[in-house]
Amino acid sequence: MEFKWNLKKNNQISDKNFLRLTGIKHTTFNKMLEILKIEELKKRFRRGKTNKLSLENRILMTLEYWREYRTYFHIAKSYDISESSCYRNIKWIEDTLIKHPNFQQLTGQKSLLKDYFKDKTVIIDVTESQIQRPKKDKNSTTQEKRKNTQ
Repeated sequence: MEFKWNLKKNNQISDKNFLRLTGIKHTTFNKMLEILKIEELKKRFRRGKTNKLSLENRILMTLEYWREYRTYFHIAKSYDISESSCYRNIKWIEDTLIKHPNFQQLTGQKSLLKDYFKDKTVIIDVTESQIQRPKKDKNSTTQEKRKNTQ
């Protein structure tokens, strides 16, 4: 039950609907495709099993993961692959795109957080306040214990 993706379908979808579906424009998708094709050719010189999914499907799978926050298990079932294979594909695409200069904004949440908290002041209120707690009585606790034993 693999979702078949081909370039004809890609070009037939309007830019507005493609943006709604994937979260990116056609031009960005095509740039990603070009970058990943080059890296895929470099990767083929190493040994290993060929991938079951086309590169377009793997990109779409990654975009689906980014856009919808679906789990690897659910995405893997949609594309009829194993969960670990889904993780490896998404991780490879993320790592490859992060290394490319055109996609440096994908460097991760930690770098975004560093910029966010730079030159900011945080004030925390740490005043003490009393909490009312019930007083323990020896008679009430033993009665409870006796009630629970029967």
